[in-house]
Amino acid sequence: MLFGKLLPTEGNFFVMFNQHADRIVEAAHAFSNLVAHYGDPMLRDKYNQEVDNAERGADRVTHECNVAIHKTFITPIDREQIHSLINTMDDVADLIQDTAETMALYDVRVMNEEIVRLTDLSVKCCERLRDAVSMLEKISDHATAEAALKTCEEIDKLESDADRVMRSAMSKLFREEPDVREVLKLKAIYQLLETITDKCEDVANLIEGIVLENS
Repeated sequence: MLFGKLLPTEGNFFVMFNQHADRIVEAAHAFSNLVAHYGDPMLRDKYNQEVDNAERGADRVTHECNVAIHKTFITPIDREQIHSLINTMDDVADLIQDTAETMALYDVRVMNEEIVRLTDLSVKCCERLRDAVSMLEKISDHATAEAALKTCEEIDKLESDADRVMRSAMSKLFREEPDVREVLKLKAIYQLLETITDKCEDVANLIEGIVLENS
C-alpha cells in the first residue's frame, strides 16, 4: 500500500492525448500548406520546417506519456490501451513527416490533382481524429460516447475515400505517365498519403475499443 501511495493515481493522460492530437493537426495543416505552395522554394522550406516542428512536439508528448504509464499506479483506462493509442497516434505524425521528406528526397517537382485530393482527405482524417480523442475523457456520458463512435465511423469513411482516390490515381499514373522515374516517385507519394489515412483508421479502431469497454 505504501508503494501505491508514493505514485500518482491518474496521470494527465487525456491532456497528453489532446496535446498530441493538436500536434498531428498542426503537422497536417503544415503539410497541406506545403502542397499548396510547393512551387515557392521559400514557402516550401517554411512549411517543411513546420511539419518537422509539429512532429518533434508529438514525439515529446509520446515520450512523456510512455514515462507516465510506468510511473502511474492507477490509470484511467487500461495501460495497454494508453500505450497503443499514443504510439499509433505518433505513427500518424511520423507518416506526415515521412511524406514531406520523401517529396524532397525524390525531387518531386509538381503537385498534381491526386496529391491535392489525398492531402485533403488526410487533413480531414487528422481533424476528425482530434475530435474523437477530445471526447475520451467524458465517454462515461452516453451522448459523448455515441458522438465519439460516430466520429470514428467518419474516419473509416474518409479512409475508404482515400483508398478509392489512390486506386484511381495509380491507374491513371500507369496509363498516362511515360517516365518510369516519375511513376516510381508518384507511386511512393500516393501510398504514403493513403497510409496516413490508414493509420488514422487504426487510431479510430483503438478509440472505438476504449469507448466500448469504458462507457
